[in-house]
Amino acid sequence: MTAPTQAGEAAKEPAGAKVADKVDLLPDQPGVYLMKDARGQIIYVGKAGSLHHRVKSYFRSPGQLDPKTQVLVRHIADLDYIVTDSEIEALVLECNLIKKYRPRYNVSLRDDKNYPYLRLSIQDEFPRLSVTRSIGKDGARYFGPFVDAGAMHETMKLIQRLFPLRTCSDRSFANRSRPCLYQHIGRCTAPCAGQISREEYGEMVRGVIDFLEGRGEELVPQLEAKMRQAAARMEFEKAAVYRDQVEAIKKVVAKQKMAQANQEDLDVVAIARGFNQACGQVFFMRDGKVVGREHFLLSGTDQLSREEIITAFVKQFYSGLPSVPRRILLQEPLVEAEQEVVARWLAEKAGHKVELVVPKRGPKRELVEMVHRNALLILEERQARIQSRRQMAVEALAELQRVLGLPEPPLRIEGYDISNLQGTSMVGSMVVFEGGQPQAGEYRRFRLKGVETQDDFACLAEIVGRRFHRYRAGDDKFARLPDLVLIDGGRGQLSAARQAMREAGVDSIPMVALAKGEELLFREGDPLPLRLPRDSVALRLLQYVRDEAHRFAITYHRQLRQKGSRGSVLDAIPGIGSRRKKALLAQFGSVSSLREATVEQLAQVPGMTRPVAQRLYDYLHSGQRQ
Repeated sequence: MTAPTQAGEAAKEPAGAKVADKVDLLPDQPGVYLMKDARGQIIYVGKAGSLHHRVKSYFRSPGQLDPKTQVLVRHIADLDYIVTDSEIEALVLECNLIKKYRPRYNVSLRDDKNYPYLRLSIQDEFPRLSVTRSIGKDGARYFGPFVDAGAMHETMKLIQRLFPLRTCSDRSFANRSRPCLYQHIGRCTAPCAGQISREEYGEMVRGVIDFLEGRGEELVPQLEAKMRQAAARMEFEKAAVYRDQVEAIKKVVAKQKMAQANQEDLDVVAIARGFNQACGQVFFMRDGKVVGREHFLLSGTDQLSREEIITAFVKQFYSGLPSVPRRILLQEPLVEAEQEVVARWLAEKAGHKVELVVPKRGPKRELVEMVHRNALLILEERQARIQSRRQMAVEALAELQRVLGLPEPPLRIEGYDISNLQGTSMVGSMVVFEGGQPQAGEYRRFRLKGVETQDDFACLAEIVGRRFHRYRAGDDKFARLPDLVLIDGGRGQLSAARQAMREAGVDSIPMVALAKGEELLFREGDPLPLRLPRDSVALRLLQYVRDEAHRFAITYHRQLRQKGSRGSVLDAIPGIGSRRKKALLAQFGSVSSLREATVEQLAQVPGMTRPVAQRLYDYLHSGQRQ
């Protein structure tokens, strides 16, 4: 590349320059452009063979643009760009930036993930099979991806039974001279103790490779021949092992019923459309058999053609996979201007030619249509679930209005909780639900300032008071008031938080407290708590808000504790490095708990020695401690 690959380092024009002026100065070179709104947020990322011509096309004839692009152009207040050496580099960078920033006007692929692979360390004298989510250039063989982690682990178990390779780490293997438990239960051949030759072990490794490459049928006659040979030598135990392997492989092969006669490796891609959402479905076929499938939801697709959607899906999906089959069957062709560059990019990624085929008839077209039907069913089920959740939320809010005597359904609910384990890093959380759904972008967190001791009432009063005083001060982050406030706790917590609201002048907002255990609902002025039925949708919504506030507080508390563990009083003690400090805090939780421990207890922490434990004990109980 001839320019940085991070948006923050992208080439920029002087601040205040008009977008039109910037467009005129764009180079006639391949690259990526990043469009921003008035707040400086990236709202669209695109790639181009010519930055100048592509970006200028947005502003030439606005009336000829589709409605979505017209809205995008109206929101463009600034733009940056990154020049690349080729259009393929631009495509890769575009995919990376879309994943990083999730721009509002780009098609966004949800649920993208790093898939697990099986790694066979064939470069080792005695190879080991393990699971990994990253592929390195280390000489090992990688098999996958496995879209179903459960199926992958089942495959691992089967392989360990059929071909008992070592499972221990390289370090453990190098330092071991006696067989471990796995050898005694028949899950390892104990190469560490010399109980199997390199040649025999190598045969097992070749069997694993054949099995994982889908050539299980080819293993059967080989194993049957070995079974007969072992029986002829009266090695009946070994013959029984071969017999069990044959039976297990036959069962696995029999389960793979969805097969094509030509036994090729290919992916099948189709999409189904809904309102401003689409579902992309991929079937993975290896050696003619369907070995897995996965679906992904794409948002921001309402104004796009089917070709544009499937193009965006293919680019984002394969950008996250290290391996690509030789052929990909598509329901629709890619956007014509993108076909050549996407094909070249996939070929470079795969190390071989990749065909993008749109079958028109025959078995392959039927296969594509089957994948499309699966995508359509997933989309219909999801939309039905969404509609069901919306209906349930409406019912829950209506029930809350009734049981609490509110003038209107509480459309906006704020939930509060605190976390102060062992009195350290005391924090508070505020979560927001609107229409019964969490609004993570409006969550807020507080680090307690005015409370020195572990006092739940005072902590809640502080965070509630700070929230509403920020509203009174005109803070935009706290500008919207809730229709209902929910406190995690009982009558005491409710009373403390309510007093804070009075002092902030917002005591007209209804507030309730939900106590864990019996799930009683406390209201101000009501001497008896309210017990909602266990199947009450209103209770389930309040529990959801309460639990989400608790989760958010705990998450923040852990972050602060991890930060604190990197710099503490322990740093001043000779012999206490980062590993020992981490181990000590992991076992005792805080420095105050360490002070209560004996020398013997300190010495039992992994990595500690008696002299260092004594030194730590003396330091914590001397006048030097902070």
